[in-house]
Amino acid sequence: MTGLAGQQVSAYMHRQLELVSQEATIVETAVRMRERSLGSVLVESLDRQAPDCRIVGILTETDLVRKVLAHGLDADQTSAGRVMASPLLTIAPDHPMVDASHLMETHKVRHLGVSDGTDVIGMISVRDLVKYFVEAESGAARALDNVYRPLSVLMRTVLETLGSEETVAAAAKRMADKRIGSLFVIEAGEMVGIVTESDLVRKGIALRLDAHTVRVGALMNSPLLAIDINRTIRDASDLMAKKRVRHLAVTENAKIVGVLSIRDLVKMVSVRDRPEFLRR
Repeated sequence: MTGLAGQQVSAYMHRQLELVSQEATIVETAVRMRERSLGSVLVESLDRQAPDCRIVGILTETDLVRKVLAHGLDADQTSAGRVMASPLLTIAPDHPMVDASHLMETHKVRHLGVSDGTDVIGMISVRDLVKYFVEAESGAARALDNVYRPLSVLMRTVLETLGSEETVAAAAKRMADKRIGSLFVIEAGEMVGIVTESDLVRKGIALRLDAHTVRVGALMNSPLLAIDINRTIRDASDLMAKKRVRHLAVTENAKIVGVLSIRDLVKMVSVRDRPEFLRR
């Protein structure tokens, strides 16, 4: 257990770097993400003047959905280098975790490279931030322990939906337009599942499914994974980690009233020192 300002990035970073070539296709990249259960990979370029590899960017599931699927690009003909985010946003290993949180929030990203000088020595993700802030002995997460129904403070109440007969391409376009990572799937007027960026990448692109003919009902997760609104932030974090998901439906009296993403769990620390909603 740690205090909010205690641990450094180095304590939570992952040292094993997952790399793909700048010339790798989007399908090859999606297959790697599927096989390794990854939300991102680093993109490398072979320096013709030196034997070492040089990291030139990062490619995330969000990039694959918003830049490839949503725009109808051919995943077999599009390279990682074409759609990667570059340069890679980095943080030094001796910086506190709070700094990593603010950097992610400012740039609206879920991953940071950890750099020691010019070398990238690790990666840190929003899931690592959640783990840290939930485990910390003090800080915003602890302050929320005394807030009535803390999940209601963090969740989003606007539920974006899509019919189960809509195509994967339509789902990707909606996610890109709304800048969200999931959609509830509707069938016969009821929410029957959820489709996420991970589903579109790992079940769609990686398997070379035709985004214009395959229906989201074939890719969705059903039944919905839900958490009661009266549960704690730690409960939500533990459930996401156990099930390896980034989104939960939030229920009240067995009715879905919101959606909670892993990014929502760290928005409480997007303002330094104390969360804005606790200062009001």
